[in-house]
Amino acid sequence: MPAACAVEMIHTMSLIHDDLPCMDNDDLRRGKPTNHKIYGEDVAVLAGDALLALAFEHIATQTKGVSCDRIVRVIGELAKCIGSEGLVAGQVVDIISEGISDVDLKHLEFIHLHKTAALLEGSVVLGAILGGAPDEDVEKLRKFARCIGLLFQVVDDILDVTKSSQQLGKTAGKDLVADKVTYPKLIGIEKSREFAEELNKEAKAQLVGFDQEKAAPLFALANYIAYREN
Repeated sequence: MPAACAVEMIHTMSLIHDDLPCMDNDDLRRGKPTNHKIYGEDVAVLAGDALLALAFEHIATQTKGVSCDRIVRVIGELAKCIGSEGLVAGQVVDIISEGISDVDLKHLEFIHLHKTAALLEGSVVLGAILGGAPDEDVEKLRKFARCIGLLFQVVDDILDVTKSSQQLGKTAGKDLVADKVTYPKLIGIEKSREFAEELNKEAKAQLVGFDQEKAAPLFALANYIAYREN
């Protein structure tokens, strides 16, 4: 549970910072005014910083009944998935790609595998490591997580142009306004939906060798991400 709480803290931090005027400049998050709209940009930055620090403190001090080696490995995995090889890398490339017309699928995939999928990868892999899974299973789950992370973003891009702000609980159409390259913009809505289905199937294929009853929540998660409406 401490690792799960830490991931949620980091996710919340990433949303607070992502909504800032210097990033995505969004006024709505989950149907409510964003943090900086209520408390100001200065407090929003500090709140995100505090959550990031608290996440690692929480894992280090509250994880019980697990070897120190596993805890250290988990801390390393989590740091990697949000740093210069993960979330931050994706965000940087996303920012500098705004307005660029020659962004291809490989470029777009890099952004979303790092900006979106990396933290999902961390979420899944941390549980496997703490649970004592062999390396082979950890890597299967890592691939599963990357697939659902990319799937989440493809679906998010589709919803951004097919749903209203009220339905989404956040500002709709903001990627179009910011002139960002998205999957629908690059390959069209129908091809994007087909790609989403392929990713869902590929994700589930990684779970075939696991106990199906224990893996049921992961199958359900993949379907939820694929067929969500907001």
